[in-house]
Amino acid sequence: MNAKTEDFPIINLDETDSTNRYLTLLCDRELVSEYTTVRADYQTAGKGQRGNTWESERGKNLLFSLVLYPTFLEAHRQFLLSQLTALAVKETLELWTDEIRIKWPNDIYWKEKKICGLLIENELSAEGIARSIIGIGLNVNQEIFHSDAPNPVSLRQITGLEKNPMEVLTYILTYTRRFYEGLRNDKDGTIASLIARQYNLALFRREGWHPYEDASGRFMARLLRVEEDGRYILQDEAGNERGYLFKEVQYVL
Repeated sequence: MNAKTEDFPIINLDETDSTNRYLTLLCDRELVSEYTTVRADYQTAGKGQRGNTWESERGKNLLFSLVLYPTFLEAHRQFLLSQLTALAVKETLELWTDEIRIKWPNDIYWKEKKICGLLIENELSAEGIARSIIGIGLNVNQEIFHSDAPNPVSLRQITGLEKNPMEVLTYILTYTRRFYEGLRNDKDGTIASLIARQYNLALFRREGWHPYEDASGRFMARLLRVEEDGRYILQDEAGNERGYLFKEVQYVL
């Protein structure tokens, strides 16, 4: 697959508080073309899921956000954006390593370690999804992590080789565009079904029994499926099905 940086409008920053915030403000202020990407060497207040911050050594990793305008998607189908973005990152990382998995809803893991986090912020309208800002933090070349995050890993730690972050970025954008444009032109639901199927096959701890924790405490369960709206369906040891939306259940790592 050919992946070329010049195929995408990229804004390179030495430093910003958050690439998601920078791109959101830019889109609010002016007309920004689809696939415009803001990349920073360093973020002073990078946002993660659950209000977390994302640790990244200056210049070592990929910190970026891109904008899409998926007006062809109804609001109830927005989880497809999480699925296709996670798959784009997974496909990219598999150019250099294996055992890449997607930890529901859209963290990227290598074995039992986290290599990438995604934060997707959608703006909805009466017609559907007006705008999607997709933020990605991917550990590329960092070798030492100082935060209390339990299990970070970088591509360099996995492969022993330094990677060009811009090359990695270009592949992610290229795979994202491939999935996204397929979805845009999906007349019979074939591409949406393919994305959902690939996503489910790539899930972290897809097989076997594993510990989870919800508002009632810890329990053992196995994954049954992820539904179209992103609901995570488990079966506990008593045979009961338990359905969760994001933030309602956590893996015990």
